[in-house]
Amino acid sequence: MDIYSILEEVFTYNEGSAIIFTRLSFWVFFTVLLVGYLFIYKKTHLAKSLYLFAFSIFFYYKSSGVYFLLLLFSTTLDFHLAQAIYRSHRALARRLLVALSVTVNLGLLAYFKYAYFFTSVINDFFGIKCRVVNIFSAAVNMATGAERFDVDSLILPIGISFYTFQILSYTIDVYRRKVKPVDSIVDFGFYVSFFPSLVAGPIVRASEFIPQIYRKYSVTRREMWHAVFLILNGLVKKIAISDYISLNFVDRVFDNPELYTGFELLMGSYGYAIQIYCDFSGYTDIAIGVALLLGFRLPLNFNAPYCATGVRDFWRRWHISLSSWLRDYLYIPLGGSRKGKLRTHLNLMLTMLLGGLWHGASYKFIAWGGLHGLALAADRLWERRRAARQGKAKLPRFLLVLLTFHFVCLTWIFFRAADVSLALDFIRRIGAEFYASAIPEVVSGYSVIFGLILAAYVMHFLPQKFKIRYREAFVSLPIAAKILAVLLVVFCLYQASSSELQPFIYFQF
Repeated sequence: MDIYSILEEVFTYNEGSAIIFTRLSFWVFFTVLLVGYLFIYKKTHLAKSLYLFAFSIFFYYKSSGVYFLLLLFSTTLDFHLAQAIYRSHRALARRLLVALSVTVNLGLLAYFKYAYFFTSVINDFFGIKCRVVNIFSAAVNMATGAERFDVDSLILPIGISFYTFQILSYTIDVYRRKVKPVDSIVDFGFYVSFFPSLVAGPIVRASEFIPQIYRKYSVTRREMWHAVFLILNGLVKKIAISDYISLNFVDRVFDNPELYTGFELLMGSYGYAIQIYCDFSGYTDIAIGVALLLGFRLPLNFNAPYCATGVRDFWRRWHISLSSWLRDYLYIPLGGSRKGKLRTHLNLMLTMLLGGLWHGASYKFIAWGGLHGLALAADRLWERRRAARQGKAKLPRFLLVLLTFHFVCLTWIFFRAADVSLALDFIRRIGAEFYASAIPEVVSGYSVIFGLILAAYVMHFLPQKFKIRYREAFVSLPIAAKILAVLLVVFCLYQASSSELQPFIYFQF
């Protein structure tokens, strides 16, 4: 392969060669970035922002191709809208400007994410045959004078749900006078496109991140090795646990539930619960670790969610950046719990229905969100009743955790199944075709998979103090021992990895 072929491969978008954390290409990319950063970070914050902004845009280009222009458009629009909102002293003008930001950003999200869904609903309802046209591709074709892009198919840009919510939080907070707009479009572009969290979160608030842009680079040796630990921890979760049980058990069970007993389906639901946790929290661990090496602190996004004692507690622990976003920018503006019991429950239901729809244009996500909305309302009623019965017997903590965990596993079936009818059939088969007599044979046949699932849950339910202790044990090792441990983990992950690395689940959202 000559130098031109190598350069073409590096700088040309290829749908099958996206730069993701589990591929060698990412770590080559990150190494090159880090080496250059050693010469940049001591200079002005503008030079640092410009450098990281350029690499972040390249990262997104390699992940989404020409759709990086969409990210640049949203960044440019909201930078100027936020400036105008902050300068304006007329209430009506400020409302119109923030409404324009919300309309354009949610409009783009709705177009790319829900066009097929809404078109299908309209066609079915009216008996017509509308079709979706990719306006974005048509515009690029017209601008370049070539038919380079297919206008008959619409591809969801990776990470659009995440960066849309991040941009909206900034504009709305400027409108609320909670933050001041940044003066440099480079700084704002860097905030929006920061590559560790760009495609799958966490959703970072401007008030948390932008002040860090102006601080001097500062990472202690302990923080550096803490970051390395998080990266290794995330890779183990993703490659050794999530991908392995997905390819060897969970995908097979959900793709063909009629071929399995009810016990296998039940184990499949347990398997998917730990798979999606290890996949998504693994991504977050790596993102936080990579960002920390660059001197930026991203917020916690998971906190042992299956240890939750209720559905409200679960949403304080699962995808924390999304649940707090929905609370602050949807639930509370709708009235929160300030408008009486009925309105509170309606607000909870609407918030979770929209939260489900955020995950995808499908009735199954609406069902998933609706079930969580009902459970949150029931949880609130239970909390009030329990508070009114002070001094009386309460359910043991382990029982609350067990009930919450099984409810969450039940809803994950809707999340993972192809559609609502298949999810309902999946649940029916668990009860109707359990076949307890076949359990020993099934356990024997899937001993490695079930053992891995069990080990993952044991690690998940370990006390937080123990988890901190073994992380600190790694950080405190002599430098040679740490390097040896890193090499050993990387070697084991290479041996455990599948021939075709699986994309992170939340890339599709």
